[in-house]
Amino acid sequence: MKDKLKEAVETLKVDYMDVRIEDRMETRIQYVGNKLEQLGEISSFGGTVRVKDKGRWGVVSFTDMEDFDKSVFLAAREAKIGKPAEYDLAESPVIEDYIKVSLQDSENPMKINIDEKEKLVRDYNEIILSQDKINNSSIFYKDVGVKKFFVNSEGTYIEQERSECGMSVQAIAKEGLNVQKYADSLGGIDGFKVVTDIDDKIRKIAENAASLLNAKPAKGGRFDCLIDPRMSGTFIHEAFGHMSESDHICENDKLKKEMYTGREIGVDSLTAIDDGTLEHGMGTNKYDDEGVLCRKNYLIKDGKIVGRLHSKDTAGKMGESVSGNARAIDFKFEPIVRMTNTYIEPKDWSFDEMLREIEEGYYVKGSQGGMTNLDVFTFSAGEAYKVEKGQIGEKVRDLTLTGNIFETMNKIDAIGNDLEIFNSGGSGGCGKAGQSPLPISRGGPHIIIRDVIVGGR
Repeated sequence: MKDKLKEAVETLKVDYMDVRIEDRMETRIQYVGNKLEQLGEISSFGGTVRVKDKGRWGVVSFTDMEDFDKSVFLAAREAKIGKPAEYDLAESPVIEDYIKVSLQDSENPMKINIDEKEKLVRDYNEIILSQDKINNSSIFYKDVGVKKFFVNSEGTYIEQERSECGMSVQAIAKEGLNVQKYADSLGGIDGFKVVTDIDDKIRKIAENAASLLNAKPAKGGRFDCLIDPRMSGTFIHEAFGHMSESDHICENDKLKKEMYTGREIGVDSLTAIDDGTLEHGMGTNKYDDEGVLCRKNYLIKDGKIVGRLHSKDTAGKMGESVSGNARAIDFKFEPIVRMTNTYIEPKDWSFDEMLREIEEGYYVKGSQGGMTNLDVFTFSAGEAYKVEKGQIGEKVRDLTLTGNIFETMNKIDAIGNDLEIFNSGGSGGCGKAGQSPLPISRGGPHIIIRDVIVGGR
């Protein structure tokens, strides 16, 4: 494989070329209620050839090595079409490396029998359905074992293995016409153990769904909110992380003016990081899908924008350094700028100190999704509680947070000392440009946001 790939990139006379090939195995298991909807193992093989000549790209995918030479030819021909662009790709070090999965067979999901995996998922599903007032359930388990081969015309050659597994879980509670649901996602790269012995977590998901049946709808308005680590991770990932992806910045004149380095954005204690090297992180790899070494990237430091995320292409366009953030969900897609493990750095406030700071507002826990339109966001809480004079009160439901990201970042008033990182799993992950779900992690400590717009009734 190595010789064939190197020969192809060395003989083609273009400005740049790379080839990414994947040999991939997945297990997918899904229960919906009592019904087993999916059970199977899927193997796939294929690759993508990218050619850049005079600023024009040609990209072709293939699923059989017999089509490799033809794909190289077609990508090179495609790169001759269109108007030349006047910029070069950013440089990155030439690397030769071989990365192996270091899991014991007893922990490697690829070495565990599918019957054992199915029983685990079935048992968890039964835990949910056995809880009081639970009407329905959904559990989706997925594991992936992949070996990637990467070569480019600069001289880099990398073989990189990866293993991951996880689950997305939803419980649906019903009482009369009142229907409530609660969902969560978990996973990791540390072997099958990340999904075993989690009965209590599964049971808690069902209990949260049932408890929402008796909760009153949240009152809308502007309130001070204490945000838990899961929601603060969602906030920094969705509301700010995506705006730090430089392909968005390159294509959006408004964002270019907003996302300049040195801009003050938040209190002096606010620091946000995207770290592709984070230990145990679902978004962690040694190299990205352009053969660039992953690293720890500061996006905000001490309340100022200090960096952004790049591919070789966007870094070349903007005259900046690569960051190791070119990622693709599989070989059928070309790498685009994506986050890895994104979080708010902890500071020194304790939870009790922050709670005492809330005179009237909400304690917001968990995240049930949301949407962003670059600088405008709306997020739905998993659960929330009224707070009055520093005391947590009754549970409420249907609470959303919304606003302009730049205004809201400046309203972060306190940052806790209790950092937590949450891994995606199952069908959970990040979506962008039709590539979903991409494995990522997000997190943060508790934070206070003052005068945030709360949606409710």
